[in-house]
Amino acid sequence: MYVGTLSFDLLLGDVRSLKEKRSVIRPIVAELQRKYAVSAAETGGQDLHRRAQIGLAVVSGETGHLTDVLDRCERLVAARPEVELLSVRRRLHSDED
Repeated sequence: MYVGTLSFDLLLGDVRSLKEKRSVIRPIVAELQRKYAVSAAETGGQDLHRRAQIGLAVVSGETGHLTDVLDRCERLVAARPEVELLSVRRRLHSDED
């Protein structure tokens, strides 16, 4: 069994309130969950208007599949015009760790 995680550090565009921030972040999280069957959530920067952190995790029996899903998730977030992807942290864990 392999577990992969991604942590995205995002800068949001013209956002002036936490309500506007939620209207940007929630669709991204929902699309990640729907398209790729990952566990995803806003994991940091909840009190900041223009910054956000999204974390996601995937479990797979094969590292190839795991890497493919993580790559697709990263491309999806990077392609969103309403956010700027500042950094991505990727970790892979196995049940032998």
